[in-house]
Amino acid sequence: MTPVQISLGKGPSGPPTGPVRRRAPWHLRANALVVAWLALTVAAALAGDVLPAPRWLLIHVFLLGAVSTAILIWSEHFTVALLRAPSPEPRWSLARLGLLNAGTVAVLYGVAAGPWPVAAAGAAVVVAVVLWHAAALVGLVRRALPGRFGHVVAWYVSAAAALAAGGTLGALMTVHAGSAASGALHERMHAAHAQVNLLGWVGLTVLGTLFTLWPTVLRTRMSERTRRASLTGLRLAVPGLALLAGGLLADARWVSVAGLAAYAAGAGAALVPLAEAVRARRPHTGAAWMLGAAIVWFEVALAADMVVVATRPAGEVAAALEPLLPLVLAGFVAQVLLGSLLHLLPAVLGGGPAAFKRNAALLERGWPVRLAALNAGVPLLALPVPDALTLLGWALVLASAVAFVVLAVTALVRSAAAERPERRFLASPALAGVVAACLLTAGAVVVAVTQDSAPAAPVSATGARTVEVTLSGMRVRPSVIEAAPGTVLTLRVTNTDGQRHDLRLSTGERTPMLAAGQSATLTLAPLGGAVDGWCTVAGHRAAGMTVRIAPTGVAAQPSGAPAPDGAGAAGGGHGAHASPGAADGTGNGTAGGAEPGLDLAAPVSPGWRPYDAALKPAPGGAEHEVEIRVDDRAVLEVAPGVRQRMWTFNGTVPGPVLRGRVGDVFTVTFVNGGTMGHGIDFHAGANAPDEVMRTIEPGQRLTYRFRAGHAGAWLYHCSTMPMSQHIAAGMYGAVVIDPPGLPRADREYLLVQGELYLGEPGGGAQVARLREGRPDGWMFNGTAAGYDHAPLEAKAGERVRIWAVAAGPDSGTALHVVGAPFDTVYKEGSYRLRSGDAGGAQVLDLAPAQGGFAELVFPEPGTYPVVDHTMRHAEAGAHGLFTVTAP
Repeated sequence: MTPVQISLGKGPSGPPTGPVRRRAPWHLRANALVVAWLALTVAAALAGDVLPAPRWLLIHVFLLGAVSTAILIWSEHFTVALLRAPSPEPRWSLARLGLLNAGTVAVLYGVAAGPWPVAAAGAAVVVAVVLWHAAALVGLVRRALPGRFGHVVAWYVSAAAALAAGGTLGALMTVHAGSAASGALHERMHAAHAQVNLLGWVGLTVLGTLFTLWPTVLRTRMSERTRRASLTGLRLAVPGLALLAGGLLADARWVSVAGLAAYAAGAGAALVPLAEAVRARRPHTGAAWMLGAAIVWFEVALAADMVVVATRPAGEVAAALEPLLPLVLAGFVAQVLLGSLLHLLPAVLGGGPAAFKRNAALLERGWPVRLAALNAGVPLLALPVPDALTLLGWALVLASAVAFVVLAVTALVRSAAAERPERRFLASPALAGVVAACLLTAGAVVVAVTQDSAPAAPVSATGARTVEVTLSGMRVRPSVIEAAPGTVLTLRVTNTDGQRHDLRLSTGERTPMLAAGQSATLTLAPLGGAVDGWCTVAGHRAAGMTVRIAPTGVAAQPSGAPAPDGAGAAGGGHGAHASPGAADGTGNGTAGGAEPGLDLAAPVSPGWRPYDAALKPAPGGAEHEVEIRVDDRAVLEVAPGVRQRMWTFNGTVPGPVLRGRVGDVFTVTFVNGGTMGHGIDFHAGANAPDEVMRTIEPGQRLTYRFRAGHAGAWLYHCSTMPMSQHIAAGMYGAVVIDPPGLPRADREYLLVQGELYLGEPGGGAQVARLREGRPDGWMFNGTAAGYDHAPLEAKAGERVRIWAVAAGPDSGTALHVVGAPFDTVYKEGSYRLRSGDAGGAQVLDLAPAQGGFAELVFPEPGTYPVVDHTMRHAEAGAHGLFTVTAP
């Protein structure tokens, strides 16, 4: 087969005979836009923490800006060249480029600084443009004569479909982040979004392009097996990618693994002809070496990706893949882009053979050094190395990118200067779009950075001072630091708490995450204005873990809780005041509904099952072993039709029930399977809290052994500060220790009452209501009004014992059964009323953290509501039903 020749718009082979004119179409010269996005990527990397969402911005400026623009330009050009099809109407190509960049700017601004609808709208525009682009490519195929390169276009169309899926997931993520529910589903969408965009939009495009670009760069023949390898690879890679994304979204690990394995097999099949080309001729140019190195990094990243997907739950895949990003972004994607432009730009710039050689020599200047620097920097960014080596990795990668940008801009300016006056640099609509997009993006970044602060005038140093700062008990101490203007403050920050904290300042300085006993030092610029600081661990800033640093004489009040940083309440409510229902009268007793959005009479979700309130008898033996595992990513139904993330013990609210007798010994293996520090506190035991109740970090475990010396219904809960947040998020349970001689009951139930706060646990909106004591509702056993929809059962004449614990964190309960007085009441270790006494009881009243039980006999069949007789609690969810049948 003859060597591949792709028309790039070069001038004739002989010397020019008149004024040099470019024959490359305008959309090729629009590669200046790609170079501009690369420059913005370098700027975002150098800006670091100065930008909002610095890591996110860096990735998306590069992938959405530079890479997606390049894909749109070059996939269209290669389709035209390979199919020998007529070029599409330039104005439509221009429209697609303009809309793509407008959508990109909207996404960047919307996520970094604006409201989420801006980002979602931008993502929708990007998806629409890419689908339009795919339709245009299909149209080119239909108008072209049959040829041997048509299989390449199928890769481009499949890549566009992948971006449509990935962009839709991205838009859903922005919407999801702005709603009450978040957590596990968001993380699964994040993982699928990353895989589909990187392996699909970028990976499929690159693999399809290399079939022809790679032999062209090597100046060798295309393998006879290229078409077969292309079709085989595509038939494996596309379904594999769909399986991978679906498995991640459904949290089906082995489906994801199978999908990724199929994708890897497809990629391997596609790379076979490339390996044959290398055997025919070794790489000998900067473009060839960069593309070859990119392929190697792609294979390394795929292998590491397989390990992560096979060993981690879907909700943890996105976080676990973060160390691989340098391999993919710098090692693979950046080198493919730079290597391709290194080969293609000289032809794009045109100007005849002399200009082609001159531009090619300029762009390849020092390529061995640039190649070595970039590929030496990639592992330094990906591996866990000291900070100094990570900094070196950034320097090497960015130096290589900066060198290319400088050389490319130089070539562009030279070529523009050679144009005739009527075709100056900005005369091209595409290049005008370059300037517009870059100015819009730069403006969005400036607004994002400066929207909350005015520029500060330079301040001269007048002195120095060191301040000891401690992090403990959800407080930064001191919480206010005053110093004379111009003072250079050094903060020696020490974490004296049992859980990890850090300190970030509004000026950009930050400590690493500090374990108990660790310290770090921050040195500020000369003090000229107020500086805010806070702990970045979820919920800690909202709980008041803040500091304000201000010049003497300037108001230096602590900054307090920020605006909501998580999702707000599902109903947008502030408290849970329900309209009156039949909570204490006739009818079924369904409460009349709390805040708008919390409709207690609404149907529960399909497949919902209530927490099993039936209490089993104490097991035999005096030794009991149990494992309690933290899961702070569980998504539970907390009210009819309302699901949200909760922090849990063993995935339920309340956690598992421990039951035994006086003198029994419980050995609890406490495992932190969550994402932050947690602890546990059993009220039923007598232990010094120093060790057994200490906070342990994710992945750690401890053994908590206690002897139940007293009877009662006891609370256990997370012992990590702020306890109010951890308890309100669902981290509580009950220990039931039978009083000696406890008579048998026909049925026993356990109701653990807790407060309901809608929204992301630890989020600003939720914590603000928690601190003000304004729950969105109240729950029995983790679901508001759950036992209205799944009533508890009994028979008339049976003795029913109802154990109760008030988990709070701040309110108790006045447990009452409508229509059936209690004849036995046991509270806090002693009987207040026994069966056979002349008296009776209306309520079992419990303060927060208290427990006990009440007994009753239902007189006749019917429906009996069980409520907290603090009526606003009942009307906002602390309500259930007993369905009593004939004996």
